[in-house]
Amino acid sequence: MSVARSVRRGVARLSWVQRALVAGAVLTAIWMAWDVRGLNERLVRDTVVYILAPLALAVRHGRHLGYRVDRTAVRNTVLLSLFVLPFYVVGSSLPTIRAYYPMWETSPALAQFLPHAVMQFVIALAAETYYRGLLCVGVREIGFKSVFISPVVYAFHHLYKPPIELALSGPTDVLFGAVDYKSNSILPSVVAHGVGLALLDWLVLHPPLLAPERVIRWLQWLPIPL
Repeated sequence: MSVARSVRRGVARLSWVQRALVAGAVLTAIWMAWDVRGLNERLVRDTVVYILAPLALAVRHGRHLGYRVDRTAVRNTVLLSLFVLPFYVVGSSLPTIRAYYPMWETSPALAQFLPHAVMQFVIALAAETYYRGLLCVGVREIGFKSVFISPVVYAFHHLYKPPIELALSGPTDVLFGAVDYKSNSILPSVVAHGVGLALLDWLVLHPPLLAPERVIRWLQWLPIPL
């Protein structure tokens, strides 16, 4: 018996949840191995690995990854977006955040910033399709514990981010997953993440709304650089 045939038979015996988790591990390995050097390349990689591949897998197995809009999803989208808004505003005043963002070169000029924001939104859509779609809403049949599948991977992918963002990455993943799980839709996390990224870049490109010294005093109890 050939190796390929053995692999096919092994995969055929896996449940949907097992296949989704195996696919998630393979896709994150591909994502990490696929080096990119700019926003356009990042857009291509994330679209292929985190949108097209999970959607193809879901369609093949007759599953959905949370691409749905209904009253509950819209309501929870508004609530989640309002909840995370202060974090973006406060974060945009921190020196470490202002030194890191925008991740890709842009300017406040709308002709340059708007295309940048659209591409950032697609990247956020890709991330949410993978983390909250494939690894949460897509496997919701295992119950609420699906919310806790991706936080470790999500935090690992944020290792290069400012310390304050790394510290918040795990709780953020759980929060976004919980809201999407309850909504049976990834719309809340897509909007909160995508619009939040654009807002953060816009705020960093302008003088801080809050005095950095004041924000640092508020958060000086945290044992991490600000």
